[in-house]
Amino acid sequence: MSERTRGILLRYWGYPSFRPMQEDIVDSVIAGRDTLALLPTGGGKSICFQVPAMTMEGVCIVITPLISLMKDQVQHLKKLGISAAAIFSGMHNNEIETIYNQAAFGMLKFLYVSPERLMTDAFIEALRKMRVNLLAVDESHCISQWGYDFRPPYLKIAEIRKFIPNVPVLALTATATPQVVDDIQYRLGFKNKNVFQTSYERKNVTYNVIHEADKFGLMYRLFKKMDKGSGIVYVRSRKRTKIIADWLQQVGISASFYHAGLDAKTRDYRQQLWMDGRLKVIVATNAFGMGIDKPDVRLVVHLDLPDSLEAYFQEAGRAGRDLQPSEAFLLVADTDINKLQENIHTSYPDLVRIKTIYDALGNYLQVPIGAGLNQRYDFDINAFAQYYNFSLLETFNAIKLIEREGHITMSEALNTPSKIHIKASREDLYRFQIEYKEYDTLIKYLLRNTPGILSDFVNIREELISQKTGIRIDSIIRQLDQLDKLNFLTYIPRCEKPNIQYITERLDTKYFSLSDEVYKNRKDDAAKRIQAVIDFVNNNKDCRSVQLLRYFGENIKKQCGKCDVCSSKNQMNVNNSEYQDICESIIYELKENESDVYNVLNKINKYHEEKVLNTIRLMIDNNIIKDDNGILKYNK
Repeated sequence: MSERTRGILLRYWGYPSFRPMQEDIVDSVIAGRDTLALLPTGGGKSICFQVPAMTMEGVCIVITPLISLMKDQVQHLKKLGISAAAIFSGMHNNEIETIYNQAAFGMLKFLYVSPERLMTDAFIEALRKMRVNLLAVDESHCISQWGYDFRPPYLKIAEIRKFIPNVPVLALTATATPQVVDDIQYRLGFKNKNVFQTSYERKNVTYNVIHEADKFGLMYRLFKKMDKGSGIVYVRSRKRTKIIADWLQQVGISASFYHAGLDAKTRDYRQQLWMDGRLKVIVATNAFGMGIDKPDVRLVVHLDLPDSLEAYFQEAGRAGRDLQPSEAFLLVADTDINKLQENIHTSYPDLVRIKTIYDALGNYLQVPIGAGLNQRYDFDINAFAQYYNFSLLETFNAIKLIEREGHITMSEALNTPSKIHIKASREDLYRFQIEYKEYDTLIKYLLRNTPGILSDFVNIREELISQKTGIRIDSIIRQLDQLDKLNFLTYIPRCEKPNIQYITERLDTKYFSLSDEVYKNRKDDAAKRIQAVIDFVNNNKDCRSVQLLRYFGENIKKQCGKCDVCSSKNQMNVNNSEYQDICESIIYELKENESDVYNVLNKINKYHEEKVLNTIRLMIDNNIIKDDNGILKYNK
């Protein structure tokens, strides 16, 4: 099979060979074995399910929570000539139905879905009709209650396996602790444990933690020193992204900002500027980076402490994809640790408050109790928070918890273009044009200039149709709406706004609750993760890379030799001349009288304290002096 899979890899992706471990994972999947693949950020996870799916009859279902990743991969597959589609929140029901039909009739090779879709009646009905060759679960750590981004809808994945009993599952993730690795396999119903894991070690990336009050000054010096390549600055606040990007521009470093609150067109434009190298630095929240594979990121700077080492490792791991030397800097001020600990309370508002926000949301969107199932509503979270005088951050976190419980989904502005699908049969077209002559010009234009409109949804631009037909834009939109009502076509107007979709009907608040898995257990786990971050930044004795690897279950003791801890130790090493000088000074102090260590350190202040201590250790090892419970004596 290796020859065939390499042929597919070369034909569609242009690679003559697989990256380390990719081929083993592909072979395992083709052999029908449930497989868990842990590959680092940028390790080529998508190839591991795309290549085997291309060797087998049927459609590969890919489950992922990342809408932007879905859209990017579908677009990329289509460019390669591979049929693919995605279903996510905010789509029109007719569009979803069309995609399900395409999958059922064997017209798709890849179907991307969000986990919330899995147990809907429409999906189950479509699944029964599909010939599925593989179930790929991206970001599979989300299925584990011990994972740093647990999502209850992921637990539904095991339930759909009964409808496709002989189909293997491939679970993929970049970061997972040993406990999460076991839990993923258990939750997905693996027949046998089967894990492929590369080391998390990134030898070309140096991790540094710098305790520094003047973060902006240090950040400036770091980027001025960076001759080539690009950089990312991560912060926790959307507002701060703009402040920092503006400051970098003022001091002569080309930069822009990125966060999920920007409209999709702006996000895409800025991301492309950075990808093309026209921007040196992008300042972003954690919304930036998923699915982005830019090889020449030389520097990643965290100005705020992350919530977990998993998140830090993924974000810092966007440096050095080309395997060239790169650096990650985590800058820490005195107040940062207290702020991080306070974030627990912000991220997990009081349950009564969450219930209040859920009730207000239904009232704001005018959704009656017992209604709203599968309905989508435009939603501006800023306007909502202002209307009820809620804290914006508290509101956002409350809605995310309600989403994780499976009641709603909240999507950012998608910037989806207008779409049309003519549902009328060819036999009905002529009759319709005779009966409704006022639409003749528009219908003829659509039939002549939008290939595929009779079989699938196609993107349109109302402005272009207006230019070509001479019909005013408002008249085109009105005609399309009327044709939709006449059931001649389905017209989905462009969407540039964020939206809320109800996954369950709106509940009376007396029946609304959050499970322990979503609230209490997650809050406890978040506190443990935050403590792990605090321990990491405060540990200035162990190599940074060793600390991170230990967290992920790897017992590698070899020091990187380059991080802030290792560099500090290197600076504290004593050369021969220094050793001789310090040694003579210590002997001079101890020749007449014994002394405690602290007194010796105070007397010999010409050298750094650590160098003196290192010399004392060497002298004890060489039996030049003795240590009697902290009292040093010259060994005459």
